[in-house]
Amino acid sequence: MNRFKENLENYAELAVKVGVNVQPGQTLVVNSTLEGAELVRIIVRKAYEIGARNVIVNWNDDIVNRTKFELAPDEIFNEYPEWRAKETIELSENGAAFLSVISSSPDLLKNVKRERIANSQKASGMALKKWRQYMQSDKISWSIVAVPSQAWADKVFPDEAEENRIEKLWDAIFTATRADVDQPVEAWKKHDDTLHEKVDYLNEKNYQKLHYTAPGTDLTIELPEKHLWVGAGSINEKGHSFMANMPTEEVFTVPLKTGVNGTVTSTKPLSYSGNIINHFSITFKEGRIVDVKAEQGEEILKQLVETDEGSHYLGEVALVPFHSPISESNILFYNTLFDENASNHLAIGSSYAFCIEGGKTMNQQELAENGLNESLTHVDFMIGSAKMNIDGIKPDGSSEPVFRNGDWAF
Repeated sequence: MNRFKENLENYAELAVKVGVNVQPGQTLVVNSTLEGAELVRIIVRKAYEIGARNVIVNWNDDIVNRTKFELAPDEIFNEYPEWRAKETIELSENGAAFLSVISSSPDLLKNVKRERIANSQKASGMALKKWRQYMQSDKISWSIVAVPSQAWADKVFPDEAEENRIEKLWDAIFTATRADVDQPVEAWKKHDDTLHEKVDYLNEKNYQKLHYTAPGTDLTIELPEKHLWVGAGSINEKGHSFMANMPTEEVFTVPLKTGVNGTVTSTKPLSYSGNIINHFSITFKEGRIVDVKAEQGEEILKQLVETDEGSHYLGEVALVPFHSPISESNILFYNTLFDENASNHLAIGSSYAFCIEGGKTMNQQELAENGLNESLTHVDFMIGSAKMNIDGIKPDGSSEPVFRNGDWAF
């Protein structure tokens, strides 16, 4: 077996055993672009070998998606197939796991009418609201992995010879996900343990606020009284572990919805709905976004913020050291799955219920009463750099360093 085939087998095994952690008798739902076909075929085989009851594969294609956004009538973007939403929710309630295999071009929907993109996002968000709540409360196991497409590889490696770009992106993906090491499943277990050392420290400190300073950034984020830091692996309601993002280098928690004040400036481009948003800043007052500016994609960013009331607030606070594996690769992936794991980041929109004590069993009203945000969307954007400092502020007002010059201070 050549090295690529070996890495691909490892990658599929990681997706099945660590990502969604398929259990005997469980159904696995795989949503994939056509570029993922070779990987998906291996995933299907490995899932059945473990004892999966059924593997359902749903395919999508960038060219078809782009054609729809260009030529379909306006009203179709206000709709989401009711049968598809019901199927997804029913599969969730019957214990299915969900794996997404992504590869779309960061510029897929460039120059498409912004209203079509916004309406499509809102329609799918409303139809799948219950499913998202299941995800954000750890009711189900889910994971995201990526495969190269030519358009994505062209964006990431424009200076490479065209025929080498996909291979180079594959190598970067294998390295970022530890698919190219001996015993990758064991490597992920060790990585999970390492991240939990930071989680345990932050939970013991129980900071009341975090204060971020960097060029263009002066931001204070208050944390809910019962907030929990988490990292890497999660546990679903049946007690089975899973890894929602592969790769992952972050530890994260929730902000107090009304406790965010100041301005933060992005440090990496944001790929959102087939468009690039770049060089942007967001200003908050009592949690609410009151101003946004962007050199590229400003209207797309404004439409994201206007998705619903909850998209005017933050739902996630995540810490990633500047000197981490993906950051040190010096590769700008133009894909949030990777770029968020090279940088401190925040998320506009909904909060994860498992980031607060007892949150997994709370209803939406109880989560709101504890300071968590609810929204149809959840979009991460990158703010970290080698010039970022973060201080943890204690209930008595004293502070101590959490990050210095982009890295952990403890």
